[in-house]
Amino acid sequence: MPLLPDLANLPDADVVLLAQQGRDAAFRELLRRYERPVFSLVFRMVRDRDTAEDLAQESFIKVLNNIDRYRPEFKFSSWLFKIANNVAIDHLRKRTVDTVSLEGSRYATTTAEAESSAIPVASKDQSALEEMESKELGGAIEKAVASLRPEYRACILLRHVEDRSYEEIAATLDLPLGTVKTYIHRARHELRKALENVR
Repeated sequence: MPLLPDLANLPDADVVLLAQQGRDAAFRELLRRYERPVFSLVFRMVRDRDTAEDLAQESFIKVLNNIDRYRPEFKFSSWLFKIANNVAIDHLRKRTVDTVSLEGSRYATTTAEAESSAIPVASKDQSALEEMESKELGGAIEKAVASLRPEYRACILLRHVEDRSYEEIAATLDLPLGTVKTYIHRARHELRKALENVR
């Protein structure tokens, strides 16, 4: 086999093509690029580090097993996030009524991932009381997002945390654009209701 080019400098489409040809180094490069974003997305869905690690690994196994089905007219990241999101939603649907237990997870508000997903409301000039109130608000937001049904939660996280466009969310979740807009509208309404008495 000829030597591989410097994979780190290649666009996703070229790396995927090499991965489809069975080049292990290319798949490892895709894993390097997307391991953290996939874990972050899944973690925000399931709110448990161990479960998120297992589901992220399961997502990449599915990607490896189905890499030949990837179609280059779609962004690779959208295809990958769609697989990861489906794995997370399948997991949540299999769980009992108490789909997410924020209080039961010691990672809920202490990990860097959780902190980075909270809406940044603190500033350097805040007093200790204001900072505490900001943390309480951040925790309330996290809890409210966690209480959303999985489909709404996925849309809200992709829109407001991953900063995806409505069109990208529709492609990632394999939903009609109108459905994505409806889910986000309903999720925002539920979040507003949940946060009415926080401050």
